[in-house]
Amino acid sequence: MDVVIDKIHQLTPSIRAFELISSNGSALPSFEAGAHIDVHLKNGLTRQYSLSNCCREKHRYVIGVLHDEHSRGGSRCMHTEYREGDQLRIGTPRNLFEIHPHTQKAILFAGGIGITPILSMAYRLKSQRIPFELHYFVRSHEMIAFYGNLTEHFTGQIHFHIQDQPETQCDMSSVLEQNASDKHLYVCGPAGFMAFVMESAQHMGWQTEQLHQEHFVAQKSETSNNAAFTIEIKGTDRRIEVQPHQTATQALIENGFDVPISCEQGICGTCITRVLAGIPDHRDVFMTDEEHALNNQFTPCCSRAKSTSLLIEF
Repeated sequence: MDVVIDKIHQLTPSIRAFELISSNGSALPSFEAGAHIDVHLKNGLTRQYSLSNCCREKHRYVIGVLHDEHSRGGSRCMHTEYREGDQLRIGTPRNLFEIHPHTQKAILFAGGIGITPILSMAYRLKSQRIPFELHYFVRSHEMIAFYGNLTEHFTGQIHFHIQDQPETQCDMSSVLEQNASDKHLYVCGPAGFMAFVMESAQHMGWQTEQLHQEHFVAQKSETSNNAAFTIEIKGTDRRIEVQPHQTATQALIENGFDVPISCEQGICGTCITRVLAGIPDHRDVFMTDEEHALNNQFTPCCSRAKSTSLLIEF
């Protein structure tokens, strides 16, 4: 659907918020806290951005975009090519980071740009009168995104942990107290930050079902040892060779197959394809360890094969 960029706010030196409204004045499709939208950019890329505003709002979507110097082109395009009043094509909201329905208390952790879905969760938890605390980790005070929103709406819940202010450092053992059986933890931010939070919680006795995280970028996989493999398509006699420098998606598309893609990093699950034979080399962060162990589906945008071939079904 088409939306209009109504307002752009410079939140930090490197993060901008984009307020999106319907191009025809109608209400936007509803969403739940933690949801994201696909944004189809004018440079041909599709990127996912979390919705940061309260899910009760129907008149706008708010996304925060970090201008990353290591960007593959998405955030750079958003920051340099779009202005207020421009049209933008987006997908309807999808949610891979929902608030667990049995959440009675919550601890929210955000690192840097990871505040974007966490902020929407905070709005939702507050509206439902569910007790929570929000711990926001940044390098410096000027890097706090949505500072006004956080201090206005969550005075009793927000805790800022600023790297260059030692007195604000977080006592993880105190926050993640042992008696946490009635709580759920939600974390979003850089991969190393999320790993630290998750490992700390597990060390303190938190159970897997209490821990929830949102990946923005997949961890880089070692590619120097990539081997070629073959993809066979059920119901055809086609055999597609995937070379070491290619992804399975690239090989399939080059051979005329229509593969739905979005993130191209194994984050969103758009391209998940059924595997009938062979052993995938799973490199996504979308599926669980249990789902990986079944070896009955894989993400061709990033995953490969441990066996010499895979038989798949579209």
